[in-house]
Amino acid sequence: MTSVTASEKLVQHLHLDAHSGVAVHNPSNMFYLTQGYSGEGVVFISGRRRVIITDFRYTEQAERQAPDFEVVMVDKGMGHNQWLARLCQEEGITSLRYEDDTLTVRQFAALQGAVDATVEWTSLGGAPQELRAVKTEAEAAIMRKAAAITSAAFDVICGKIREGMTEKELQVELDFTMLKLGADGISFDTIIASGENGSLCHAIPGARKLQKGDMITMDYGAKFGGYCSDMTRTVALGTPSDTMRRVYDTVLYAQQTAQDALAPGKICSDIDKIARDYIDQQGYAGRFGHGLGHGVGIDIHENPRLSFSCHEVLVPGMVVTVEPGVYLPGVGGVRIENTCLITENGAEALTTAPRHLITL
Repeated sequence: MTSVTASEKLVQHLHLDAHSGVAVHNPSNMFYLTQGYSGEGVVFISGRRRVIITDFRYTEQAERQAPDFEVVMVDKGMGHNQWLARLCQEEGITSLRYEDDTLTVRQFAALQGAVDATVEWTSLGGAPQELRAVKTEAEAAIMRKAAAITSAAFDVICGKIREGMTEKELQVELDFTMLKLGADGISFDTIIASGENGSLCHAIPGARKLQKGDMITMDYGAKFGGYCSDMTRTVALGTPSDTMRRVYDTVLYAQQTAQDALAPGKICSDIDKIARDYIDQQGYAGRFGHGLGHGVGIDIHENPRLSFSCHEVLVPGMVVTVEPGVYLPGVGGVRIENTCLITENGAEALTTAPRHLITL
């Protein structure tokens, strides 16, 4: 049985007919809907047509990566907007959906000016992102490989961390390790936070040298096959202080219990509450100031969100992070993160690196 393509899912989701279409400019949505095109341009989808509009640099790439799509090339006097106008005219499009969260006001005005004035414009409303929240088995397999690369990189990097190296040097070594292990790239700028810098949730690796007694937080991810992985581990370089050991134990328990609670039918805010309540009860109220986690996929941050404000229900195929942390200004911090796939009966941790405190 042939599986339904991503573009067909969108057509069905929006109930597109022969006279309604979609113009997609967001590169991540383009990749998803074409199931592989990673170049530039615009994607046009209607009830009966699938087209990639791009320039000479990407036409052959588009034909290879998205064989089910037509590929048309922009030229002098026939830019992306003019091609969209032509396709709308050829297909008799009376309603066109667009990404009002991607186009600037100026870009939309130019697009609207090129298309026939009788066409009705409607926001796409994040429909592709909604579909992207639930991964297919094929997508989950790719993400499992991406997560395996990050877990393997952790094993390697633990053997290379040494006193005196800088946070920046550790970042470079970790990024290089992921590439050597098969990553296509990195999912986001790697975070290395050592010692007192550990209280900075999104610390930028700098010239600080690693010292004995430091807790070192590493938040990083490998990109593979167009999909991201995301994991965080905090290790100790030598014996940590009693204060930081207690912080670690608190975060570990919060992470484990929240992850164990993942299952279809659960509400995102309830999962966040499990970790947050425990951390607060341990005396760290106000020191866990971010959400528990987020969806991962083509982008590093996707829906749903594991936070107090997200009341979405988890369903099989969603991939979310579980990453509680405790941050003590001037002292340090700990964050532990796994990426997990919601299954029919619970959840599978795609991240397989050990979570217990490793002392180097």
